[in-house]
Amino acid sequence: MGTSRLKNGITFLKNLWRLGSPYFLSSKERWRARLLLAAVFGLALVHVLMLVQFNNWYQEFYSVLQNKDLPAFLPLSARFLGLAAIYILAAIQRGYWQQMLHMRWRVWLTEQYVGAWLAHKSHYRLQIEGLPTDNPDQRIAEDLDGFSRGALSLTLGIFQSVITLVSFVVILWNISPTLTLPLGDEGLAIEHYMVWVALGYAIIGSVFVHYVGRRLISLHFMQQKLEADFRFNLVRVRENAESIALYGGEGSESPRLGGLVERIRGNWWSIMAYTRRLAFFQTGFTQLELVFGIFAAAPSYFAGQITQGTLIQIGDAFTRVEGALAWFVSSYGTITAWKATVDRLLSFEAALATLAAEDEQPAGVIVVRDGYTDLRADHLTLTVPGGRTILADLVFEIKPGDRVLITGPTGIGKSTLFRALAGIWSFGEGKIQMPSNARTLFLPQKPYMPISTLRAALTYPDPEGALPDAALREALRAVGLELFIDCLDDDQYWGMQMSIGEQQRLAAARAILQQPDWLFLDEATSALDDEGEKQVYDALIERLPRAAIVSIAHRPSLAAYHERTLALAEFRPASESDQQPAMA
Repeated sequence: MGTSRLKNGITFLKNLWRLGSPYFLSSKERWRARLLLAAVFGLALVHVLMLVQFNNWYQEFYSVLQNKDLPAFLPLSARFLGLAAIYILAAIQRGYWQQMLHMRWRVWLTEQYVGAWLAHKSHYRLQIEGLPTDNPDQRIAEDLDGFSRGALSLTLGIFQSVITLVSFVVILWNISPTLTLPLGDEGLAIEHYMVWVALGYAIIGSVFVHYVGRRLISLHFMQQKLEADFRFNLVRVRENAESIALYGGEGSESPRLGGLVERIRGNWWSIMAYTRRLAFFQTGFTQLELVFGIFAAAPSYFAGQITQGTLIQIGDAFTRVEGALAWFVSSYGTITAWKATVDRLLSFEAALATLAAEDEQPAGVIVVRDGYTDLRADHLTLTVPGGRTILADLVFEIKPGDRVLITGPTGIGKSTLFRALAGIWSFGEGKIQMPSNARTLFLPQKPYMPISTLRAALTYPDPEGALPDAALREALRAVGLELFIDCLDDDQYWGMQMSIGEQQRLAAARAILQQPDWLFLDEATSALDDEGEKQVYDALIERLPRAAIVSIAHRPSLAAYHERTLALAEFRPASESDQQPAMA
């Protein structure tokens, strides 16, 4: 068990180094980051130096009080004010630079993780491949913030504790008297005994606090997951507000959301219970340490071995040494929460790395772009993640400029075929040959509508301002959105401002603006009536005269806008059915 824990600990530290070091070692901001880090740690050294100066001041000041030496009292008081001013200024500046470094580090980490999340279509593949990572939005938005903040705070705490320990152990070693225990004829003399008392006190506290609070790591991990699940479901209600309102589904949503809150509360009660046990010990431990050193040194004081000033100095040095040794005790709650955050980030990073590795060595359905001008499927078989086959041995060819309608009953795999053509569905086997150096555009049934100006929504995914306003207005007219021509600067949630039909018209306007060589429409006019559908397809055919247009639809009327039909008949694997996909 001990060996296993040691290996796990070493593995965790290696992963932690891999997670945190790139910003300081290889990022473009590494020199600024190193400078800020050095400044923060330098002021931590100043902090410890000030504590040493205060400790010496205590010895002198209380000795002056004991001797009632008024001439020495006033200079010592002035010296204290000077030390306090330096201490306060250093502490404030350190906090400021630490916050600056935290935010810079967090922003850099966020850019890296957002890039990795969006690369290789990982944001989509995480949802369909069943990898053990939940709520990536929370991991990016909150866990990266908690990681960078906690890493700086805890690392600085360890560093400061080590420097404090070294500094005050020397002081305590030099001023600690010898304690003689009445054992044997001559007694047992323990030199520098206050150092050993501080060491023993800290060890006992550290062992006990770990025993009491170790369960908090897994509880904090679960709490973060439950909170993220609850927020995600609230967002889903907001994004589907109209559908829920039309269904009258509020009565169903309320208990479901309430159940999620109950799970949060149940886990939180467990955290509270363990935290209370930990707090009982930590509070008592901390309060006792304030006077424990003086109590332990009191026999020497009453024996006349040390002065009152030395007694106070020993008490302060003991508190500093014990506090440094017991840093683990006082920081355990913070460590457990931070460890849970790190574990979530590591699992997220591992999932992203898995997807990136799969992209480097593709398996299943392979999409090839290598000098081809046609679109071809070569004995393509598509399955769902559970392994069930939905399309098998599919062979077809589409040439540039073709207009092809793909039909078939609901659930046969039409949309899945489009996903495979787009390169985001690898479940199955076979090869898809896509035209190289050709611009492709896929229009889903429900278009993505960013919260932005209408101008940005029209040019998406290109940046706002990529096209002149005159072209945008002309595209709106072509698809029947004349009412929105004067709304280009309006910043709205267009997914709520426009009907589904209007959103589909806007998606068609995007296609006209982007001028793709290959346009794929997945039920992209399903919310339009016949007249609206005709207007959209007429506009696409007229304004994209050389583009290949491939459509999925259930309406037979769409055949009029296409030259050929790829019929995906009701499908079963070839071993169970003689039915095969056919090109008509």
